[in-house]
Amino acid sequence: MTDFIKPRLYLITPPVDDAEHFAPALRAALGAGDVACVLLRFATPDEGARKKIVKALAPLVQEGGAALLVQDDARLVARVGAAGVHVEGLGDDFASALESLKPERIVGVGALVNRDEAMIAGESDVDYLMFGGLDPGGETAAQTLERASWWAELFNVPCVAVAHEVADVEALAGSGAEFVGLGPSFFADSRGVATAVAEAQGALDRLEARA
Repeated sequence: MTDFIKPRLYLITPPVDDAEHFAPALRAALGAGDVACVLLRFATPDEGARKKIVKALAPLVQEGGAALLVQDDARLVARVGAAGVHVEGLGDDFASALESLKPERIVGVGALVNRDEAMIAGESDVDYLMFGGLDPGGETAAQTLERASWWAELFNVPCVAVAHEVADVEALAGSGAEFVGLGPSFFADSRGVATAVAEAQGALDRLEARA
């Protein structure tokens, strides 16, 4: 544990369709931990509505010292001045995002189905890889831990290890990942998102203290 470097938090929002309704929860989450990035997801395909949501929420994210990323919409990034995009998979959207946004903006990628895909992504100009799904119900926390640990041990490109429960945060933080993703279930916590994020941050702090 002597080489442990405490990861920062990466918030993954639920799909958002009403910025005004979502803003209080986002503000609370940002204030409860050391948040590096917020991945904003949309519940609407309408481009105009998406632009309004980003413009309404971007100031909150910036005030919290975090980078605002949007999901799977590289064109929107350039139009609203977001920090970058997160793309699911290695398809045309990923290639287009790299071509249009790098090096000025952040491009991250997830939904990598195996180690070969992860290595292909890592050989590109990508800023990070994500292990674990954006929503619960995909790979298990143990699978995410195994993949993130493998990647962090062998490669220099940063990675995000996604947790969907507070109980999984500490183990994932010990994987060597630079970021621990907090999935949308943290926003749905019955105790409030601030409590859930603060517990996640506490797990990181305890791990650092023992290192």
